[in-house]
Amino acid sequence: MASIHSMDSRTSCSPLELHCATIKTASTCQRIIVHTVTLSSPSPIISCIESLPQGAHVSHIPVADSEHGHSKSSTESTTSQVLRDVHISPRLMEDFLELAKENTDKDLETCGNLGAFLERETLYVTTLIIPKQESTSSSCQAINEEEVFAIQNERSLLPVGWIHTHPSQKCFMSSVDLHTQYSYQVMVPEAFAIVMAPTDASRSYGIFRVSDPDGMGVLKECQENGFHPHKELADGSPLYEHCSYVYKNSNLRFEIFDLR
Repeated sequence: MASIHSMDSRTSCSPLELHCATIKTASTCQRIIVHTVTLSSPSPIISCIESLPQGAHVSHIPVADSEHGHSKSSTESTTSQVLRDVHISPRLMEDFLELAKENTDKDLETCGNLGAFLERETLYVTTLIIPKQESTSSSCQAINEEEVFAIQNERSLLPVGWIHTHPSQKCFMSSVDLHTQYSYQVMVPEAFAIVMAPTDASRSYGIFRVSDPDGMGVLKECQENGFHPHKELADGSPLYEHCSYVYKNSNLRFEIFDLR
């Protein structure tokens, strides 16, 4: 697996200034923009949200019909909870896909963790952490996860979700993905999973959550490991759904830690 490292580049520049770091791989040297931000006090939102410039916008993540039958309308949700809005930069997903490209070309999955801070009842995804990991064409297992926890704790971030590639598969949630997502949703109800499927012509990415309470109930009782089928819900509703509370925010700053 490729070994890619990046350092958190901090200077005396303004907290709102965007920095660029050079990321070296074992075989090539390429420039990938790594967005970093210096948190300011007392309100960290100052360092992550600017006044919207011309062309910047905040919009819902589009929810398209899914061939797997798991889509919900942009306002529909199975949960009885009131979920807080989540903002994420579309550039973060693009940069992750670029950092995963070498693995993707080898038909290997890549995974990362998403950290967010809460400001006025809205969650802002400000950090992508790509841990050391072991991958196959259909799985990705993070190792040395204490490194991820250290970064999240240092920045007081909530583990609001995760992102991973399906290098040669469709855009969907496997049974293993569902169990991983379940563990996130138990901690943070708004937690979501981003699946990047660059070879899926019908849908290149999806943002999903386990349906609640039905899907969460099934996964809580499931004791199976590895890839396995789950029983269908009695009313025919899906085990997972597209998120309706996640917004693309093109003006949201973020930082990337690639620990591989």
